[in-house]
Amino acid sequence: MAEDDSVLEDLPPSAKLVYKVLEYDGPLTQKRIVEETMLSARTVRYALERLEDRGVVDEDIYFADARQSLYQLTHEKESEDASADAEAA
Repeated sequence: MAEDDSVLEDLPPSAKLVYKVLEYDGPLTQKRIVEETMLSARTVRYALERLEDRGVVDEDIYFADARQSLYQLTHEKESEDASADAEAA
């Protein structure tokens, strides 16, 4: 976790909050992040951009509604991919 903290160190508080919400609640759409954090949609977009620039958040297609994106932490995605590969083998 110390590694993650150093990546977040100089980010704005909104980005840190979005990171923590994704860490605890798993993959979420931007709309759900707005609801969970009670931040404005614009602030959440800005926070997600900062987190994506740092490479700690990935944006994927949300299959339930293709107009939205699903955001998750990169290490969660890596662990999901590894477990899917292990199941396939």
